[in-house]
Amino acid sequence: MSGQPWRIKPVLPVTKGLGAVAVMVLVTAFGRDEAVQWVLAGAVTIGCALWALRDLVAPIRLAADAAGVTVIAGFARRVWLPWAQIDRVRLDRRERLGIATQLLEIDADEALYLFSMHDLGTDPHDVLAELERLRAESSKNAGDQ
Repeated sequence: MSGQPWRIKPVLPVTKGLGAVAVMVLVTAFGRDEAVQWVLAGAVTIGCALWALRDLVAPIRLAADAAGVTVIAGFARRVWLPWAQIDRVRLDRRERLGIATQLLEIDADEALYLFSMHDLGTDPHDVLAELERLRAESSKNAGDQ
């Protein structure tokens, strides 16, 4: 990925990995000989481990330059989108039960890519400002030609 990258914070995969270990430790220490407990603990452990693995395989969730953006889609597939293909970039703010969340939305054709503060490693508002600057730079360069 070229251009300005935004990546997850390194603490996230570590925390998810520790969560996977904690589940197995707890079920081993306090679990009974019930198969359902072991199956559920195994499923949660595998889910947390895969979630942490995704963070290790694809830590950069978004990168942008004057030509366009590269986003992560699915588990770790990278998709490059030229600015001309992007319909809208905006910040979605919601408040529910006193907790405010912000998501950066990139709307491109039939796909919608959402990025939280945890995905970007910084405030989505700052990323939006940088994306708008890069998009304006792209438009200016296209007009000069």
